[in-house]
Amino acid sequence: MKFSALYISVLLLLFSCQKDSFITSPDARVTISADTLKYDTLFVTAGSTYRTLKIINETDQKLRLSSLKLMGGASSAYKMNVDGMPGSQFSNLEINANDSIYVFVQVNVNPSVANLPFVIRDSIQISYNGKYRKVQLEAWGQNAHLFRNKIVAADETWNNDLPYVILGSLQVNATTTLTINKGCRIYAHADAPVVVNGTLKTNGLKDTVDRVYFRGDRLDEPYKDFPASWPGIFFGATSKDNVLNYTVIKNAYQAIGVTEPSVNANPKLILNECIIDNAYDAGIISLNSSINARNCLVTNCGKNLFLAQGGNYQFTHCTVVTYANRFIDHKDPVLTISNFANSSSANLVATFRNCVFWGENGLANDEVVVLKNGNTTFNVNFDYNLWKVQTVPANITSNQIINNQSPLFDSVNTTKNYYDFRLQATSPALNKGISSGIATDLDGKPRPVGLPDLGCFEKQ
Repeated sequence: MKFSALYISVLLLLFSCQKDSFITSPDARVTISADTLKYDTLFVTAGSTYRTLKIINETDQKLRLSSLKLMGGASSAYKMNVDGMPGSQFSNLEINANDSIYVFVQVNVNPSVANLPFVIRDSIQISYNGKYRKVQLEAWGQNAHLFRNKIVAADETWNNDLPYVILGSLQVNATTTLTINKGCRIYAHADAPVVVNGTLKTNGLKDTVDRVYFRGDRLDEPYKDFPASWPGIFFGATSKDNVLNYTVIKNAYQAIGVTEPSVNANPKLILNECIIDNAYDAGIISLNSSINARNCLVTNCGKNLFLAQGGNYQFTHCTVVTYANRFIDHKDPVLTISNFANSSSANLVATFRNCVFWGENGLANDEVVVLKNGNTTFNVNFDYNLWKVQTVPANITSNQIINNQSPLFDSVNTTKNYYDFRLQATSPALNKGISSGIATDLDGKPRPVGLPDLGCFEKQ
């Protein structure tokens, strides 16, 4: 009995000594979680998020890293942090048996004279037991016009020489105009709304490269596709004569917010051939204001169109659609329009012509909801549309409605986050519109002189 106890004690002692000793073989089982850390496009001085590297000791003995070194040294654009300790070089790092350490790496892009994207490379060298392994570091950087709490106090024009990065906010003062020319890219930080108290004009053109883009400034995975990446564009009470042409607004919280009636006879906001996509709360939210929209695509938003408290609206050849996906839980109709907020009602005049209102995979039974309260002017007209509803809205006039027939979009894959809302050759929306004097579609391609297709795309 004493012999057995002594034998077990010796085994425990030997096992304990093995755990406390260091493995010295160059063939030690060491796993490094990545051989390359890649960073998407970063803007000068804006920095980046950290990338994480894990070094795992898969042996039953301790492992000593003789060196963990950022090869560019202290002058590198990259910064390294190992288990909470900053530095560019570490020696004699111990990793317990079957344990690991984390290496966090950040890159900061310094200003450069280059207008085009440029690559920033470095590497981390890991050495142990006479063996050397490397992890490559690769980032793409780009210069930009960097504005923090920018105020447009006099008429200003932006041209497509560099991207525009907004930190804090961008504000266009009353009586002033900001003109953004073709091809401009505007990247807004998470806390950076665009507030227009004066006038915003965008001059995008039909080619993809010539459109004007607004989106968040996080271009790295997985954040580049997240909704609510930035607040959105808001047109205030004094704003007037806003016109957006071939403009793409993506990944906002509320992509477009409009409030109060126009201060003149023109609509407060005109949208021509615009795309609004992946807004978390609303694609367009308008309170008692005025909007004219032509050939617009409003997709995959929490509430695509939310028009409340009255106003004056005209939407022609627009596709308004949401598919529930991993970012947007489709709970609300793609179109809600009403003449009131709380108990206060206002005049409402709205026309929707040659449009598609559709949604799938969500909880909304009626994709078009019209709500009326009080005795103010209420004139809501749906003329030649395709929609998905179970209960047809009351208090409207309608003509030539295709109800609950799938528009048969070209391709939708929610798993891969891929959407092509052009129409298939068998779509019931083909040749079902009425001539409205609009000669082209969202792609800039011609519409027929006869009966056009419903929605923003014309089948060619």
